[in-house]
Amino acid sequence: MRIVVTLLVLAIVGIGGWKLLPSQENKNKTITVGTTDAVTSLDPAGAYDAGSWALFSNVFQTLMTFEPDGVQPVPDAAKSCAFVGSATKTYRCTLRSGITFPSGRAMTAEDVKFSFDRVKRINSDVGPSSLLADLSSVTADNAHTVTFHLSEPDATFPLKVATGAGAIVDRDTYPANALRKDSSVDGTGPYRLTSYTKDQQARLAPNPTYKGYLSSTGRPIELRYYTDSAKLDAAWKAKDIDVASRTLPPDVLAGLNPSDPKERVTESDSSETRNLYLNTRASSPLHDVRVRQAVAWLVDQEQLAATVYQGTVDPLYSLIPTGITGHTTSFFDAYPTQSTKKARELLTQAGVSLPVRFTFAYGKGQGPGEQEAAALKKQLEAGGLFKVDVKGYEWTDFQERMAAGKLDAWAVGWVADYPDADTFGQPLVGTGSTMATGYSNKTVDQLIRNSQQFADRSRAASDFQQIQSTIAQDVPLVPLWQRKEYTVTTEDVGGGQYLMDGTGVYRLWRLDWI
Repeated sequence: MRIVVTLLVLAIVGIGGWKLLPSQENKNKTITVGTTDAVTSLDPAGAYDAGSWALFSNVFQTLMTFEPDGVQPVPDAAKSCAFVGSATKTYRCTLRSGITFPSGRAMTAEDVKFSFDRVKRINSDVGPSSLLADLSSVTADNAHTVTFHLSEPDATFPLKVATGAGAIVDRDTYPANALRKDSSVDGTGPYRLTSYTKDQQARLAPNPTYKGYLSSTGRPIELRYYTDSAKLDAAWKAKDIDVASRTLPPDVLAGLNPSDPKERVTESDSSETRNLYLNTRASSPLHDVRVRQAVAWLVDQEQLAATVYQGTVDPLYSLIPTGITGHTTSFFDAYPTQSTKKARELLTQAGVSLPVRFTFAYGKGQGPGEQEAAALKKQLEAGGLFKVDVKGYEWTDFQERMAAGKLDAWAVGWVADYPDADTFGQPLVGTGSTMATGYSNKTVDQLIRNSQQFADRSRAASDFQQIQSTIAQDVPLVPLWQRKEYTVTTEDVGGGQYLMDGTGVYRLWRLDWI
């Protein structure tokens, strides 16, 4: 299903066939973009987070990519890609000719094979190798043809190829068995990374040798990274940045005025979700499913959205968000209203000592995490059933602790890898999931595999409905909210409405001076 994007303001409109064009004096002027998204790694094998992948989609190429608001991938570094035969187990791509790395060496099928092989071989705890779990092997048939051999039929594999997991690197400058540690990038995307200072800034210049899906690249860009929303807001108010994206504080977002002539405001639908994840391992105080169900009875999504986020997010009641084929309201159906009584009954059945004590963790700088944690603590401690110890961690430390299974409960956002319900399956609730909750259910795993067989994604809807129903009963997570996407630009910058569209591609090249 097509993800619908609703715009409050269009940055550029045509009137009588006339368009505003960028002035010649601004042609090479840098557009400065502020964000609170952090970059975990410049190496595609070592990052699986929104901030890193936003950068990757600009400096690396993938065989396939997504058109704006598209749901089916189109060729980028590839000239063409298709499944071989009737089964969706062999996928073959022919490279576009003339693509060169910064060194001047031509990209070949060996570089593609090398890139996919090293993601799986390195298998970083915070990397995207889980997306390639069904990839058995890759062969470079000749200089321009590469073939992927899958262990299971997977009609969603072209979508995965189009993500940051499929970023193509230069085999001459990236180690085969380890992550690259320096601050350079050797990619073939629409931009080249000219300088990078971790947690501070990334400077991007249009790639003069780019060849791919795009007809042209954009303006010079400087990405500035802020540790929290308040600092991003301060930078915006001080006019230090031209674009504020992901994420201003909720009170600022709630007060944005689309009619303000000094700024351009875009509000759009988003498939980004945020869940409360629960450690299901035997060592966890949340191991018993009845304890996790009690948690679900105490969480009030509507109150959280209305108070902490001031209506700038929508309450979410299922694993798969609205706007994605297969969405249901499974958690609302199972836990229709906050109930201390029902939570107490479950805890009594479980025979646990009250209050149940556990630690709740959040990543610092990731939106109003501290305020959200305080609100959830208050909800969960209602009636004296739980005692929650809240702890905030620096983002990289938070990711490492999560991946190692060292947290009891934690809240984290999930930006869709691609516009399909499958991206909310294996990575979140499949055995060995990226979220590392320790949850494993053979029925859920089989339903995920079943859903991947259908090229017509509407045929997978019933599988996803069953998955969501099961998750609402097993509760390895509790859905919290679904984001609305806001982008604010100065009056002389256009294209902000195209920056994010739910495809997982961060389109910096669409920003322009007007």
